Amino acid sequence: MKKWISPALLVITFVLSAIGHFANWDHTLQFVLSAVSVVFVAGFLGRATESVAHYAGQRLGGFLNATFGNAAELIIAFFLVKEGLFDMVKASLTGSIIGNLLLVLGLSIFAGGMKYKVQNFNVTLAGLNGSLMIVAVIALFVPAMFFNTHSITAKDTDVLSLIVAGLLIASYIAWLIFSMITHKKYLGDVTEDKEEELPNEHAPAWSMKRSILYLVTATVMVAFVSEWLVGTLETLTERFGFSELFVGAFLVAIIGNAAEHSAAIMLATKNKIGAAVEIAVGSSLQIALFVAPVLIFVSYFMGNTMDIVFTTIEIVAIAVSVFIAKSIIQDGATNWYEGLLLLTVYLILGVSFYLV
Repeated sequence: MKKWISPALLVITFVLSAIGHFANWDHTLQFVLSAVSVVFVAGFLGRATESVAHYAGQRLGGFLNATFGNAAELIIAFFLVKEGLFDMVKASLTGSIIGNLLLVLGLSIFAGGMKYKVQNFNVTLAGLNGSLMIVAVIALFVPAMFFNTHSITAKDTDVLSLIVAGLLIASYIAWLIFSMITHKKYLGDVTEDKEEELPNEHAPAWSMKRSILYLVTATVMVAFVSEWLVGTLETLTERFGFSELFVGAFLVAIIGNAAEHSAAIMLATKNKIGAAVEIAVGSSLQIALFVAPVLIFVSYFMGNTMDIVFTTIEIVAIAVSVFIAKSIIQDGATNWYEGLLLLTVYLILGVSFYLV
């Protein structure tokens, strides 16, 4: 249950980040403090979510883990949209998708594979998740193709972006209905070997009411720290010569993915690879099919629509991530070497983004 998250350290890092922000300390120092605080707050958020998920059941629990695990990314992206940093928003969304599919999933499969020779999970669910990710790639590819070939104007691109965003949100809602209501029994629970456990080993540390209270509190803390973090990014990119693409796709994404990292890896090492896959892939799906479209509508209501046209580099990175992840999970079985392959692809993309 993420025992590394000390409440004292959580409070200390949050307070230091607040002091650094309001006292206008050096922006690099503010970034470091805010980043550390986001990691601790996101980890605590993940712990509270995991506790709530225990009472909600496995499928709904996986959804809650993915949803609140993405809270940091969503809130960070919201403030980036507010500042008009659309390129960094798209880069952070790209980083969240490839980070979950390659880094989170890769580390989970590798860690679980080092302890168990082969781990199994629901192959039907894996196939459906893979198909949904392909839909997300198509939704990003089509607007970019029409815009970059000058087949449509910038104004028409905004209209197309809003329509595509609406369709993606509708697809995601339909997926939730399909997976949790109409075909819940068809998908079933993940099939995995159960290790011998001590009684109550996985019992939550908190009651349902306290878990919900901590969940709300942690979400509010994430909102504050995320705003402070975003305020330092422009200075950081200028001072160190980083591209917005690298900062958004890797630095911001890795920081925001802290909750998924800890939760998924922990579950994989306890031979619950199905739940780990549900968190990693489910988080990517949520980013692509819900978070990104919601941000487009948010920007529209703010009076400056962010289009859904991602760069060629971003689309290729997402497509490559989806391709390798789908190839590895489609048989419903994993081993440590497959996790290593995912991590290798992530490092290749990371070096490439850094050199852009």
